[in-house]
Amino acid sequence: MTDDPLQPKTALPSPEPKVLTPAAQRALAEAEARRQLAAANAKSSPKELQGPKGPEPTRYGDWETKGIASDF
Repeated sequence: MTDDPLQPKTALPSPEPKVLTPAAQRALAEAEARRQLAAANAKSSPKELQGPKGPEPTRYGDWETKGIASDF
């Protein structure tokens, strides 16, 4: 019986990889260079001191001080 679920199925032969055009290769190289430049220039933002705890109040619309929430 060929449909036996206990028997491993044979894998299909994988097709050959596509050949990229020179323009596509150039675009991939430029994108990789941009990614590397962005990673090198990435800075973490400075830690906020004495700021509100939790979500950014100017973004979410509530400011909480000493347990009292106020809307803008």
